[in-house]
Amino acid sequence: MTADSSASAPVPPVALTMGEPAGVGPEIAAKAFAVLKEEVPFFLIGDPRHLPEGIAFTQIDHPTEAHSAEALPVLPHDFHTPRVPGVAQSEQAQAVIDVIARAVELTQTGEALAVCTNPINKKALKDGAGFPFPGHTEYLSHLAGDADVVMMLACDELRVVPATIHIALSEVPAALTRETLEQVIRTTHAALIRDFGHTAPRIAVAGLNPHAGEGGAMGMEEIDMITPLLDDLRAQGLDLLGPLPADTMFHASARAGYDAAVCMYHDQALIPIKTIDFAGGVNVTLGLPFVRTSPDHGTAYDIAGTGAADATSLINALRMAHQMGLARRQESTT
Repeated sequence: MTADSSASAPVPPVALTMGEPAGVGPEIAAKAFAVLKEEVPFFLIGDPRHLPEGIAFTQIDHPTEAHSAEALPVLPHDFHTPRVPGVAQSEQAQAVIDVIARAVELTQTGEALAVCTNPINKKALKDGAGFPFPGHTEYLSHLAGDADVVMMLACDELRVVPATIHIALSEVPAALTRETLEQVIRTTHAALIRDFGHTAPRIAVAGLNPHAGEGGAMGMEEIDMITPLLDDLRAQGLDLLGPLPADTMFHASARAGYDAAVCMYHDQALIPIKTIDFAGGVNVTLGLPFVRTSPDHGTAYDIAGTGAADATSLINALRMAHQMGLARRQESTT
């Protein structure tokens, strides 16, 4: 049990959401507890009936009880219907949404240290409850008062932040405005200080075009927008590299020169991190007033219920949520 430096009370546990019950969330939650029970205190918010058959659990009434639980602590939330692995049920959509909001509320009141979310199925939530958000990130931003948020993917060897996310490649140049890129860089810089302990963060910024435009021969975005923005931010004290050719910035010696990489589009960021650590990457939402992490994979309906799901990403996400939460508590007491 970890003690807060400012009080004798234990540090609150991480709140883990059930996510889509028909996916692998209930299974990897149980596997994660078996690995982390002596290391990272956390509790699952969900319906205990959705846990795999034979999994021991401790039903709790308050997050503080997670510290003494000998089996997976579950803060019960009624989903009304049984779990059918691999088959999303629209009648459970509202409960999935409500559990996310409940985890955020517990974290904002200080009863939980951070939020870690199991994967959801956006279509199932839209069909069953009219969910109006593209995904977790946008809903969490809404719960935080429409905060400006940024997605980071992280593993031990690399942290990447895509400046544009789920849009067609043909739409990236128009979406990649100076204002958008500046907000992404500033949010990343602040998070590296606040949540990851870097007092002087070094950020590498990729170019949009092959060879970072090669002096205008392969595109003008670097000359017209990216380089002037980076120069202005450097003048304000930010330690920035780039714009760099994306094909040479992710090998081991290059990665040693920066703490995070800002990329221009989804695949430019996700291909290197998924190549380096496909099973263990963590999705982190930067810019929220609370910590949120998630495993970097989906519901995996195809293997739900088989026991084959790999919990490595969730284990890493819970560890990172705990570490980031401790960093924020330390900041708030200094």
